[in-house]
Amino acid sequence: MVLCSAGWLAATGPVLADEAKPEAKPLKLTTTADHTKFKELQKVFNSGPEVTKACLACHTEAAGQIHRTKHWKWEYLNPETKQTLGKKTVVNNFCISIASNYASCTSCHVGYGWKDANFDFKSEENVDCLACHDTSGNYKKPPGFAGNPVTKDTEFPPGSGKIIKGIDLSKIAQKVGKTSRDTCGACHFNGGGGDGVKHGDMDSSLAAPTKDIDVHMDAEGLDFTCGTCHKTSSHDVAGSRYTPTAKDDKGVQVRGKAGSGNPATCVACHDNAPHKKEARLNQHATKIACQTCHIPTYARGGIATKMTWDWSTAGKRDKDGKHIVLKDAKGRITYESRKGDFTLAENVKPEYAWFNGNVQYTLLSDKIEKSEQRTPINKMGGSPSDGKSMIWPMKVFRGAQPYDPVNKSLITPHTAGNDDTGFWKNLDWDKAIPVGMKDSGAPYSGKFDFIKTEMSWPITHMVAPKEKALGCAECHSKNGRLAGIQGIYIPVRDNNKLLDTAGWSIVFLTLLGVFGHGAMRIVSSRKHHS
Repeated sequence: MVLCSAGWLAATGPVLADEAKPEAKPLKLTTTADHTKFKELQKVFNSGPEVTKACLACHTEAAGQIHRTKHWKWEYLNPETKQTLGKKTVVNNFCISIASNYASCTSCHVGYGWKDANFDFKSEENVDCLACHDTSGNYKKPPGFAGNPVTKDTEFPPGSGKIIKGIDLSKIAQKVGKTSRDTCGACHFNGGGGDGVKHGDMDSSLAAPTKDIDVHMDAEGLDFTCGTCHKTSSHDVAGSRYTPTAKDDKGVQVRGKAGSGNPATCVACHDNAPHKKEARLNQHATKIACQTCHIPTYARGGIATKMTWDWSTAGKRDKDGKHIVLKDAKGRITYESRKGDFTLAENVKPEYAWFNGNVQYTLLSDKIEKSEQRTPINKMGGSPSDGKSMIWPMKVFRGAQPYDPVNKSLITPHTAGNDDTGFWKNLDWDKAIPVGMKDSGAPYSGKFDFIKTEMSWPITHMVAPKEKALGCAECHSKNGRLAGIQGIYIPVRDNNKLLDTAGWSIVFLTLLGVFGHGAMRIVSSRKHHS
């Protein structure tokens, strides 16, 4: 009886246990908090700061952390050059400067309300949490609103008949999460005023790239986000355009280890000797940046990048006095009255230069001379003999932009305002320049001309699969990619015909002597034995 009871329990016990087991609770595996359940977010938000106030109720330290970062300050003191840099200060040869153009440019600032030089950088509620943490894809900050989202349908510019649809901040706030390629890309893919315009190695093709476009970010492969390499600590993102790490000799870095350097370099994961099967290539890696071989071309995701921008041709009108827009066969804008002429390109071979990470900018306070030589907006430091330089791929962007021939300085014009002095509206430099220079706090003589400039951008994204890296002949040839690089001997490129002839002659004569001597020894030996 006991045995029968035991057998029955053994046979039916598990079944009863399964029947009694409650169903698994629906669970999100990508986050530890479901923000739709927070009462603080279940309300109507009429502005961005209202959302931030709700965020800070729980994330009490977040705003203070953001306040310490370059993403908030748009200002950076280079410890080596002592130059004060950052978007707030530097001049470039794309849209030139944010001075007097804040309301447009700050649509990419991680804050709300930066409309002029009096922005409150101490305000916690002005921190924009949604810019980096939106996962809905619906969060937008249109240019012209000083970094504020539009929550009600709004005609903009006023009187234009164009309506910007308002967005629901409550729905967006309830779907916050980790940063993504989309959130970073919303600004960084569109630097310079459009998709792929500025960097060349960053555009919207990286939102969901194939392996050929970027082996690390491949959406069906490794699927790296920007944050995988640009590891954040206390909201401060690793990596810098102003002090990039040109040569990393620290080897593989353990995340979280104090003083381990920049986690965003190739070496941080791949070590200083990354080629396990072709050890000879590791010798190349002592002088050549990984990007030089592994990014054969940039802008190869089907989106063209701007290569030149000539402001001197801006301001033309058609016969009816209206602005002109011209496009190429692919529908890409090549001329606008408000901006001038452009050239664009895809699958661009980089230019190459020795680079040690030191970047010296030409600032508004620096004196410049007009000549046949282009004025560098930034100078990339480096040489073959300083022990700190590697050969890097660069996008070199060339243009012509306004300058003051009397004060011999660059100019920061007022371009983006919807007012009578904004150049993009009235096409009048005489109105636009004084306003911009006054906002910059710089003197203006009242006269302007145009000066040719160039600006270099190290290429470091769009890493190709190893089978599509550069082959030997790309550099080891007379007119190869490194034809202009000085201070290093490159076989084939640097071969000397006379020296080669003399060398091979010596080798031939040496071999002739060896074989001749051997033959005479053999003949002599046979005579001796006979």
